[in-house]
Amino acid sequence: MAVEKTNSSSSLAEVSFDIVLFFIHILFEVAVSLFTRFKRKKKVEIEKIPLKPISVNYHFTRKCNYRCGFCFHTQKSSKMAELDEAKKALKLLKEAGMQKLNFAGGEPFLYPDFLGHLLKYCKEELGLNTSIVSNGSKLRHKWFEKYGRYVDILAISCDSFNEETNIKIGRGNGRHVQNVKKARDLCRDFGILFKINTVVSAFNYEEDMTEQIKELAPFRWKVFQVLILEGENSGSASSLRDARKFIISKEQFQSFLDRHDSLGCLVPEPNDKMQNSYLVLDEELRFLDCSSNGKIPSDSILDVGVAKALQQSGFDEGMFHARGGIYHWTRDLNENQKCSTIPDW
Repeated sequence: MAVEKTNSSSSLAEVSFDIVLFFIHILFEVAVSLFTRFKRKKKVEIEKIPLKPISVNYHFTRKCNYRCGFCFHTQKSSKMAELDEAKKALKLLKEAGMQKLNFAGGEPFLYPDFLGHLLKYCKEELGLNTSIVSNGSKLRHKWFEKYGRYVDILAISCDSFNEETNIKIGRGNGRHVQNVKKARDLCRDFGILFKINTVVSAFNYEEDMTEQIKELAPFRWKVFQVLILEGENSGSASSLRDARKFIISKEQFQSFLDRHDSLGCLVPEPNDKMQNSYLVLDEELRFLDCSSNGKIPSDSILDVGVAKALQQSGFDEGMFHARGGIYHWTRDLNENQKCSTIPDW
């Protein structure tokens, strides 16, 4: 009898265990189903939220008078939009939510009147914040007398304060640092915020620029890691540049940042933050999708509208915000503001 009772208890325990496993399985299946439905619902909600072109980089020309070896927006085309077409496109972008327009190239100052007319239009007609990225070699005092009031920020590319290094990179012929200082002085004279952009590569990652940056006192020093894009600077048959000799590791890039971490104006942008977080409009008024390590153009916003072109842009709006894409865009900062020694990032 004792044996039969033991066997009966064991069988009952096994049955009870099987029932528990069954209910656990059912609960797991229900949980997975609910989670999947929730995820799909959230995805649909996210997809319903349209992208906004809050900040756009308009590369209206690919033409440049410098030959920087790592350049990833090379002179593969000589096209430019007509002034009226450009204005129409900028108006569409404004209506879609654009708040800031950055003019880049190529070298924007190779077309000073085109640049000036669009800056004036952006300020007087569209009410936009404006900025320019330039190599600084074509800046003229007369241009700033005429158009300087329409510029909030002027960013000058400066990768080294050693002119031999600049020449090796392809940035000028030995007068680049002098041009950077001239740009700083023009910004002070005309109340424009002065910014410096630096690309860190194998040619300059060991350089210490602390004292020079302090002297120039930009309100923002953007520091990029050299980026390779297929069809631009990868060394392939379809590329005009071969930037592979400029490549640095994450550790080398970090060593440059560590060397300058006392400067509060330093804004680091490694490749994973940079590549898809900029909304780039090209010379044919198309967004460029860089998400596949190349540049795939969208349809022109004049042909399909801003919303549809944005869907083809590869733009990572989350990363745009994560990297601090929205900052002080207007020129109303204290004119005496210096590059602080306390980091703000």
